[in-house]
Amino acid sequence: MSGSDLRSHALTIFQAGLQAANPVEAVERHLHLDGHTLLVHGVPYSLREFGRVLVVGMGKASAVMAKPLTTLLGSRISGGLINVKYGHRFPLSGIRVVEAGHPVPDEAGLRGTKEMIRFLGDTTEEDLVFCLISGGGSALSPAPAKGVSLGDKQDVTRRLLDCGATIHEINSVRKHLSRIKGGRLAGLAQPSALVALILSDVIGDDLDTIASGPTVPDRSTFYDSLRILSRYNLSEAIPQAALRHLEAGARGEIPETPKAMDPAFEKAQNVVVGSNAMAVRAAREKARELGYNPLILSSYVEGETREVARVHAAIAKEVLGSGNPVPPPACIISGGETTVTMQGGGKGGRNQEFALASALEIEGLNRVLIMSVGTDGTDGLTDAAGAFALGDTVERGQSKGLDAESHLAVNDSYNFFEPLDDLIITGPTLTNVMDLRLVLVE
Repeated sequence: MSGSDLRSHALTIFQAGLQAANPVEAVERHLHLDGHTLLVHGVPYSLREFGRVLVVGMGKASAVMAKPLTTLLGSRISGGLINVKYGHRFPLSGIRVVEAGHPVPDEAGLRGTKEMIRFLGDTTEEDLVFCLISGGGSALSPAPAKGVSLGDKQDVTRRLLDCGATIHEINSVRKHLSRIKGGRLAGLAQPSALVALILSDVIGDDLDTIASGPTVPDRSTFYDSLRILSRYNLSEAIPQAALRHLEAGARGEIPETPKAMDPAFEKAQNVVVGSNAMAVRAAREKARELGYNPLILSSYVEGETREVARVHAAIAKEVLGSGNPVPPPACIISGGETTVTMQGGGKGGRNQEFALASALEIEGLNRVLIMSVGTDGTDGLTDAAGAFALGDTVERGQSKGLDAESHLAVNDSYNFFEPLDDLIITGPTLTNVMDLRLVLVE
């Protein structure tokens, strides 16, 4: 089997995983209209009891997620507003779609979120509000707490991203600098009925972490946020306004985010409609169809990207050497989301860095391909979703004057893979269920 065959198989397997995370199909599976009764994951809502049906949302896939609602309910939808990432716009009848910045929030996101807050402030107990949430929703719905500016939140977000903090840690801090995150959107929607449809992009589908949990009880505290900043030596580095706000909250001078049993959640239903695990399982079935012996390693993989890459490369070597944990032809599949600690000013993302670190580990193993791809179609601040690594990747780089170790040292994976034509560029996929990684061994 040639390297091009391995590439073709890897992309086919990835596309199967991507299709399983299709936001339209994911939402459709949980909605059923029977006359004037809408069933949401089995819970009935009599549309005759509601004067208005309203839609809000935030996240890369949130506009696409609204399509089944507009198809099913049509003119019953009175209006709405959804914030998406630039390039992820999807036309919707009667619902305004705002494009905004991600992963660092911007003014467009702030304006859209302020409008969303005003929109929810007008709701009554006769309204039914749908909230569509997907990955990226936290950055795409900035609403800084009183005394904290958008610039302050941008600075905090950048520093947490660069130091390698996990999404759980980043969102724990962002929740406590926000007016809508950490369950506060549910409070804004009162006294209306609230239905949140959620496409998960976090390990374990933690509802209070996805998009910083705007519609669910928050388990984290102001004190947790301060501990996270201290862990990464950021307490003195972040803007003083943000630090003062968190310290005031830890002293009890600012109300905590709403917790379990808070009245804000009495009329709220939260439904996870899709996740990384679904994509991983679909990838396994496609690999089996192609003749591979598939094995799901885990859909909970997290940690420093380079270290996780070394583990995946070690498994490839074990398959070649002993036929364990599955014999060749093997397809090892993992999902989840790793983190990158920035050490240089290069261009890339966690998936490209994973591939570059893998390439160094499998150098000379020409029966192996390792691939890592973001299901949203973007990886870092690049136009690539990920990259391929093969046994001859390092050698092909050398033939073009590229040193893999030097590029890895400064987080410059994009500029290593681009001349080799080994970047994976999909464009926006309009879904987001973290990353998918494949190890193929002939």
